[in-house]
Amino acid sequence: MNQLQLIQSKIYGIRGQKVMLDFDLAEMYQVETRVLNQAVKRNTERFPEDFMFQLTGEEWEGISSQFVMTSRAKRPKSAIPLAFSEHGVIMLSSVLRSDIAIQTSILITRAFVAIRQLVLNPPVDRVTELQKEVKELKAYIEEVFTDYNDINEDTRMQLELINETLAELQTKNKVLNKPKKPVGYIKPEE
Repeated sequence: MNQLQLIQSKIYGIRGQKVMLDFDLAEMYQVETRVLNQAVKRNTERFPEDFMFQLTGEEWEGISSQFVMTSRAKRPKSAIPLAFSEHGVIMLSSVLRSDIAIQTSILITRAFVAIRQLVLNPPVDRVTELQKEVKELKAYIEEVFTDYNDINEDTRMQLELINETLAELQTKNKVLNKPKKPVGYIKPEE
């Protein structure tokens, strides 16, 4: 798994936002979680609600049940992690001020952008194309049958008259094409 995939695996959907948790970020920035949180608390004006928020107990329980955490054992049970949006992660690099923080922020930003691209432009697969073609074909067939059923009563009557006339002509034709008795001395074969 490359770095970008590793980072993407640590991005969660919470409150309709894609976020990363403080302990995952601390690990990537190669600092302790408490050091990261202290830097954030010293610079709270840089982290409005849409950049960073603290999870509720329910949100934390929902997320922590999704994965096995080695760093959770180090974390006190009462400590609920902070969640950072893409903008909050970028702001962290200015708060932490290290080369690792800058490089990590670049990678994390690329991961967020890649996820956003996947959401906006999902890869087209063969099944999706076939579903689209079947849907178009179904719409076409329904349109053809609708047109077919839209023949009005006058047209139906005209078609019936044409069919009756054709039937009469066929009957007359049979009568007219009936073999006639030959004239003369030759007897017809029986």
